[in-house]
Amino acid sequence: MYFFILHFEVRNLGSKQLQEIIQLQTSKKNRLGQLLLQKGLIVNNQLETALKEQYWRKNGFWVID
Repeated sequence: MYFFILHFEVRNLGSKQLQEIIQLQTSKKNRLGQLLLQKGLIVNNQLETALKEQYWRKNGFWVID
C-alpha cells in the first residue's frame, strides 16, 4: 500500500533503488515510508502527505475531481 501512495512522491527513484528498499523492508520488517526517509529519498512532509492520503482513501474520504 505504501508504494502505491508514495509512488507519486518518489519520482526519481530508479528500479534498482526500489528493489533495494523493498528488500530492506522485507528483511528488517520496516515500513517503506520509514526506509525512504532514512535513505533521504523523501522528506518528512512528503511522508505525512502520503499517510494522510492513505487514511482518506482507506476511510472513503478521497474524491478525485
